Amino acid sequence: MQHNLDPLLRAKSIVVIGASEKSNSVGEWALLNLIKGGYKGVIYPVNPSYKKIQEIPCFNSLQELPETPDLAIFAIGDQRLESVFDEVVALKIKAAVIFSPLVLDDDRKPFLKDRLQKKISDSEILVCGANGMGFYNIRDHVWACGFDSSSHYSPGNVSLISHSGAGMSGILDCEARLRFNFAVSTGNELSVTMDQYLDFVLDLPETKVVGLFIETARNPDGFISALKKARDKKIPIVALKVGRTKESAKLTLSHSGAMAGDDDTYDAIFDKYGVQRVRDMDELATALILFSEFGLIGDGGLVTLHDSGGERQLLVDLADETKVPLTILDVNTVTELEKVIDPELPATNPLDVWSRGGPNASQQFSKSATLMLGDPDTSIAALILNRAPKGLIYSDYIEYMKLAKAEHDKPIILVSSRQGTGSDCSVIETTHAGYPVLDGVTNTLIGIKKLFLYRDFFKRDTSHPSPIDSQLVKHWQLTLRDKGAMNESESLKLIADFGIPVVTHQSASSEKNVLMAAVEIGYPIALKTAVPGLHHKSDKDGVVLDIKSDQELIFAYRRMSLDLGHDVLIAKMLLPGQEMILGVRCDPQFGPIVILGMGGIYSELMKDIVFAVPPFSKSYALELLNRLKFKRTLMGYRGTEPYDVNSFCSTAEKFSSMVHLLRDVISELDINPLIINESGCIAVDAFAVGMNKNN
Repeated sequence: MQHNLDPLLRAKSIVVIGASEKSNSVGEWALLNLIKGGYKGVIYPVNPSYKKIQEIPCFNSLQELPETPDLAIFAIGDQRLESVFDEVVALKIKAAVIFSPLVLDDDRKPFLKDRLQKKISDSEILVCGANGMGFYNIRDHVWACGFDSSSHYSPGNVSLISHSGAGMSGILDCEARLRFNFAVSTGNELSVTMDQYLDFVLDLPETKVVGLFIETARNPDGFISALKKARDKKIPIVALKVGRTKESAKLTLSHSGAMAGDDDTYDAIFDKYGVQRVRDMDELATALILFSEFGLIGDGGLVTLHDSGGERQLLVDLADETKVPLTILDVNTVTELEKVIDPELPATNPLDVWSRGGPNASQQFSKSATLMLGDPDTSIAALILNRAPKGLIYSDYIEYMKLAKAEHDKPIILVSSRQGTGSDCSVIETTHAGYPVLDGVTNTLIGIKKLFLYRDFFKRDTSHPSPIDSQLVKHWQLTLRDKGAMNESESLKLIADFGIPVVTHQSASSEKNVLMAAVEIGYPIALKTAVPGLHHKSDKDGVVLDIKSDQELIFAYRRMSLDLGHDVLIAKMLLPGQEMILGVRCDPQFGPIVILGMGGIYSELMKDIVFAVPPFSKSYALELLNRLKFKRTLMGYRGTEPYDVNSFCSTAEKFSSMVHLLRDVISELDINPLIINESGCIAVDAFAVGMNKNN
């Protein structure tokens, strides 16, 4: 299949500028790696100091080449790079790889990187880098990299795309259990960005999983398109996202806007498209091994077998900590296990198989593994056993896995109770045969959890909210385009128009009007200042709650008028319930992100909130709600009646649809609090900011 990156990644001829025989130089490795990778095209070394390098004729300059190559690999210093790059552009070479950082000690503005960026943009040349380690198109035998590397063999089934050079080589060259078809260190991405490489590898027929080491998405729209493509093809992506922001969003006016950082947006995007996020390189490698061998797994939970009661107990603790579901064994499985294991051992999951030992131990392990893998609620089985001396593995353990899988074609793995070794040939061969041998219980559990989460992602309801009247949407698009911060009454009107229930309220600006509004609404009421520009009313004593009489109302109104002005809002007090929050912050890269969570102190002190990309369905809103730490307070606790969670989820669905439809004209939006109780949910306060914040 043709791809627009072919001149770069499938170059038919390559010039190595600065090719060299100097030991361990970039010029030497750039040439050696092409040979080592089995490059099938024509190689043109360029260096006036040599007649031949590696028995390949060497040229004095680019102008002496017999043809225009597809790709230029720069193995020269930054002092010469700009002038040679001009030659490459003049010759209309279509692609280039630049390893160097583009830093000159005596440089002046515009700096070398900026000058080169403009030349790249003007010429539309495809560039990998700069400040990167190049790429390995292992499947097509194009290794455009200037550093020492392990041997890799085609075909592989793992693709790795990394902003970090070490993030690529630290796995590519150090984890033989993974078989790669493609890897790239994208560097500064002066031309080709991560999403373009991702689009390329998703079209490779062997790609079974993609790993990302990502700092930021430099082309947000392209990144989202590539994630959609991976989702549609059911190719899992495992992402190690670095650079978590230390501060919440700056220069926001709404409460929820201040709670969301840029990294929260990535969490929401990954969740929407089924990307499995990991915390470090060990988790990344483990998850890639599991996905590369098993892909999309079946229903059910995890069963584990041990040769230690203590380590069995540890597994229970760690599974609870990592939220990995353990299979509750079927009664038939339990009955059959009791016939196999020693009578003093409980036939349960996790299973301790070792007690008396002796000649029957091996048969007990083998039969137990087969029975547990065959349980109807088992998705994957793990033998969690210690390694042999020197970190090796016992061949019997491999045999247990093979016999179990021969009878029940489900995933089964062998896990070292702690770190083992990935360089043992039997470990590598066994993993490549479909029986992964992994190191460390926690990393393995996290990897298994990612398998479960990816499987369950495709069970999610993907229906969208009901369509909303186009004239209504157009009205608010025009209104918000010219608006800055809206007052509470305007904000409540906005959300009410999109079907979100709001508290009964009226505006007033005199004692007479205040009393008339109170009579019409009915006591008890809340009195709030409506002074323009005051966005956090309670901080300025601008809110008085539970007013029950005319006398209380007039007293409160006079004091508020004196301190804050005559304009107020009268609202009906609601029955007691739980404060919730629905908000939105517009991410500078990806647009609006919805914030959903517990309100009041739960959001301010505990930050019991989650994030989502709009629009989303009512059922997804329930999934988000179930992630909250204090969700039990909504479900009925210590004798209290459960709150109307269904009503809240319907409201969240409508809110997400509104945010999506107004995404180009709304800057911030807050419904805080949204009160949920036994009879429903209703918005008490709202605050919206249009795109014109200066108004």
